Formats: sequence, C-alpha cells, structure tokens
Amino acid sequence: MYRKLKDDEIDALTHQACRCDDWTQVEVDERFDVKYIRNTNFSGEVRIGFFDGEVTFFGGVKKHTGIFNATIHNCTIGNNVYIGQVRNYIANYTIEDNVVIENVDMLAVEGVCSFGNGVEISVLNETGGREVPMYDNLSAHLAYILALYRHRTGVIDRITAMINDYARSVSSDKGVICRYARLTNCRTLRNLRVGEYARLDGIYRVTNGTINSNREAPVYFGPGVIADNFIACSGTEISQGSEIFHTFVGQGCVLGKQYSAEHSLFFANCQGLHGEACAIFAGPYTVTHHKSTLLISGYFSFLNAGSGSNQSNHKYKLGPIHQGIVERGSKTTSDSYILWPARVGAFTLVMGRHYKHSDTSDIPFSYLIESGDDSVLVPGVNLRSVGTVRDAQKWPRRDKRTDPHKLDFINFNLLSPYTVHRMIKAVDILRTLKKISGDTSDFYSYQSAKIKPRALENGLKLYDIAINKFLGNSLIKRLETLQNGDVETLRERLRPDTTVGVGEWLDLAGLIAPKSEVERLLTDIETGTVASLDAITARFAEMYDNYYTCEWTWAIREIQQKYGKSIDEFTADDVVRIVEIWKESVVSLDRMLYDDARKEFALHSRTGFGIDGDDSARDDDFEQVRGEFEQNTFVREITDHIRRKTLLGDELIGRMTRTNQ
Repeated sequence: MYRKLKDDEIDALTHQACRCDDWTQVEVDERFDVKYIRNTNFSGEVRIGFFDGEVTFFGGVKKHTGIFNATIHNCTIGNNVYIGQVRNYIANYTIEDNVVIENVDMLAVEGVCSFGNGVEISVLNETGGREVPMYDNLSAHLAYILALYRHRTGVIDRITAMINDYARSVSSDKGVICRYARLTNCRTLRNLRVGEYARLDGIYRVTNGTINSNREAPVYFGPGVIADNFIACSGTEISQGSEIFHTFVGQGCVLGKQYSAEHSLFFANCQGLHGEACAIFAGPYTVTHHKSTLLISGYFSFLNAGSGSNQSNHKYKLGPIHQGIVERGSKTTSDSYILWPARVGAFTLVMGRHYKHSDTSDIPFSYLIESGDDSVLVPGVNLRSVGTVRDAQKWPRRDKRTDPHKLDFINFNLLSPYTVHRMIKAVDILRTLKKISGDTSDFYSYQSAKIKPRALENGLKLYDIAINKFLGNSLIKRLETLQNGDVETLRERLRPDTTVGVGEWLDLAGLIAPKSEVERLLTDIETGTVASLDAITARFAEMYDNYYTCEWTWAIREIQQKYGKSIDEFTADDVVRIVEIWKESVVSLDRMLYDDARKEFALHSRTGFGIDGDDSARDDDFEQVRGEFEQNTFVREITDHIRRKTLLGDELIGRMTRTNQ
C-alpha cells in the first residue's frame, strides 16, 4: 500500500536537496525511509517503495539502495532499487524491485509505444515485399512463412493482423524495467522495455526496443551498442560497439565486435562478429566471424560464412531487388562470392566466385567451385567430409538457449526425409544427365553449373550409400523394441502409425516437417481454424514432437519402393538384407570420414611446426599441439561409431534369425 508523504518527510527531503512542485503527487510505501533519497527532483505522479538493502558493484563496492542525484518524472519505483547519477532524467517508467540504474544520461518513454513489436523488417528484398512484422515471441518458422510464402496472401494477412493485435496489447505510454535488471554507464535509452536480470552496461543509444531477459536466460547489452527498432530475445549478447537497426535477435544469439545489422532477422544461436548484415534471414546457427564478410538479401540456416564472403543483390537496373537462398548446413570459403539470384543446396561448400545464378537445391552435400568463369558442381562429395559430420555433432552441444520456453523448434538431423528426398531426386537427375549426354561427354550441364563425369559417378555412389544408411537407421530404430515373434508380428511393427509424412518434406528454418502438414497449417490459418499466434506455435510444436513418427511413414514407403515389396510381403530375411546393406554403408562412409580426418595429420599439415628444429622437432611439436591421430576425439568417435553400429546391426540380425526359426 502506498501513502502520501508526511510533512516531516517533505521537510527532510527538501533539506536533502530534493525538489518537487507538488509533493502531493508523490506516494511512498509504508516502510519508506526518507534518508535514502538525496539531491533528486520529482515531477508528475511518482510512487516509491522502501530501501533496506545494499547493492554490490564491480570491485566489491557496496552502496545502499535509494535514489541519489536524479530527476524522476511520472515513475513507479519498487523496493530496494538503486538509482544514482542520472544526468538528465528518468521519465514514464515502472521500475521493479531490486533494479540498479547508475550513471545513465536518460531513460524515458514518450507517447504510446509498442517497444519494437509490430515493426516491419524488410528481409531478402531491400526494396520491400517480404516484410516480417516482429513481436516478442517470433519464431524462425513463423518468420519463414511470412517472408517466403507471399503467394499465400490470406495467410500473410491473417498472421500480420495477429501480430499487430499483439503489438497493440503490449503498447503503453509507460516503460518497464523488470526486477534485478542493471543499467549502468549508459547514455540515451528511449522507449525501451527491459526484462528481468538483464545487464546493460555502456550502451550508447537504444530506441524503441524490447530486451526479453529472464532469470534463466539473462540478456547482456555491452559497451557502445546502438540499437533502434529491435527486439532481443532471452539469452542474447549484443556488445562491443555493435549496431542493429530494424532487427530481431533470437534466443542465444551473440552479436559483437562492431557487427552491424539492418533489416535482418537472427534466430537461435546465431553469431555475428566484425562483419555486416543487410536484409538477411539468418536461420538458426548462422555464423559469421570476420570483418570483411557481408551477408545481404539472403536466407541462411546453419551457415558458416568464411572471411570475405559476399553476395550481390544489385544489378544497377531496377535496384537491389534480387535475393538468394542458401539451404541448411552450407559453408562459404574465404573470398567466396555469389551473384543473386541463386540457390545453394543443403550442406554445400561454396568456393570461389559465382555469377551464373545456379540452383543446386536438388543436389545437396556438394561442392560448388569456381573454375575460370564457370561454376563446377561436385555432387555428394560433402557426405564424406569430416567437417560436415563434425558440424552436425557440435550444433546441439553449442545450444546457448537456457530459457525453458524455446521459440524455435530445431531438428539437428543430418539425414532426414528433407535431405534424403533431395538425394533421391539428385540420383534421378544425375542418371538423366548421363543418359541424355552420353558417357563420352567432357562435362554435364546442370542449372548453369558444370559436372565432370567422374564427379557424377562418385556422386551417385555417395548418394546411394547415404540413402541406404538413412533407411537402415529408420528400420533399426523402428524394430529396436521388437522381441522375438512371428512374421505377422514383424509386419505389424513395420506398419506406420500415421499416414502423415508421405511425400515432400520442408525445412522451415530449422523445423523439418512434412509439406502436407505445413500446407494444412496454412489452410487452417486462412480459414480461421487456427486463429491465434499461440495456436500456430502449438502446431509447430506438434510437427516437432511427431517428427520420428512421420519420418517412419516416409521411410517405410521408400523402403517398399526401393525393394519392390509391400509390408505384407516382408519377411525377416528382407530385414536382414537391408541391415547388411546398412552396415556396409555405415562402415564405408565412416571409413571415408576416417581418411578425410587423416589428411589433417598428413605431412603437409605439419608445415610451420617445430619452427627452429629438424624433422623430429617438427613432429614432436605437432603432436604436442594437435595430439596423435588415433587419440583425436573425433577420430576415436568414428572408430567407436563403426563398432557400435556393427554390434547394433548384428543384434537385430540375430533377432530376425530367431524370428525365422
């Protein structure tokens, strides 16, 4: 409960260099103690809690809570707040319990503000047309639909209306600094909403934004940051002179070291250091660490951008209207360049400069290499790259999201119906190219790229190995709980639990789901069956939770087509045959990875080691730094993987043999 100030309290405050034109507008908590407010001006309606604690600052300095050397206008100040050295003023704020505000120029809200909610981000096309209105709980998947499904105008209109309604619901003429937040050594903070446990230190300027911090995943904004029209989600870190304008920063992201971003979206666990982004859709785990790297007008996901990576969206005709799609897991090497429009298939390595607008989306796990003025495509070769597998293993381990409420539903699987379906298409494409052009061609042309005959043959082999591996994985997973039984029991277990999953699958910026389910969601949004943002999120969660159930529906259909048998015709012998092929594929692929890893320990990799010694010193120095090949963590994982998978296959074969008896 709040009460009016007593006359002796007003006298004491006046004696302590405090001023107010109308003290009746100031109310205080029953436990209020006047001695902890000094040299402060009040105006407007002000409510103040009590001060009976201390705050510890860097270096162990302790200060008693209270308000010192500040101007407060139209604010509610909670209990045990410390406010000191406000050079200009704090206006129109609710400051919750245990907040620290020290050495701040200005913290103020003017007019009714949505704190970044509803602000439109012009991704992919700088001139507009793919605007995504952001809001506090924007997911990568919803943004994917908003940005890339513009042909579904009814869907876009309804989702946009939902977001605008949400923006209106959080709009206010008063900002909030939530409990335990700390704002120190900052300059201008306008129309800012700050969540619990956030830490803001040395910010230069922020305007019209929300920092969605919480106890489980606090947010840090560091020195020199400038941010206008933004939302930063839980667990983010933006510091070291970074500048963001019209930008959404998702959970667990890190932007630092003078990184700049404009009209861009960053989702879970993205990292941007040194470089710049303009009009990009950065799906989960998009990473760039180099000063000379520019990402512009592109869709990326699980990207690793090398130094000097660049793209062009402007042909100096109708403006910067072009866009690019780089599908999940791709990498760009140092000084790589792509002239938009272009599309890069999943898990592709881009080397050199590319001007011919190729589309390699149906040829995943490839190299796209510059050769003269041509783009040369090497199909499937990335399947045997140790770096590809290492990436897939490290992504889950590098998940920085500690918030129990996760906005993005991320599937980390390297092989999935999404990528394997593309590989099956790639096999058909490569065989057709070979059939049409003949065996004697010097190269095959595909989507403005060239494929050499040997690369085509190797690609067919690699895709076949990977397809067999995935189908075997799914079969073994499906039968892992099947105990000994007759053939009818086996067939019943092979039958899918749902019809959902047949056909094409999509990657909605991290969420891998059947296209049929995405289309069903879009239709339900259009018809009003799904009528809220929470309901849309629930459908994304349902797709995520049902992934493996739907994956089996897809996999068993492919198994039936591949082996020319229906489920009712399958026997234990058929399962044994598939598992034997699977074992061969797993071991073959792991041996390729093993050989690829060995290259990192070859003689040429030791150049520069043992700088002032002989060959023996070089080898000793190398082993001290890099270790022995056989003891390398990843190498040991490969050999252990071969052992574990062989035992797993043999165990299932043993069960199938007993089923036959």
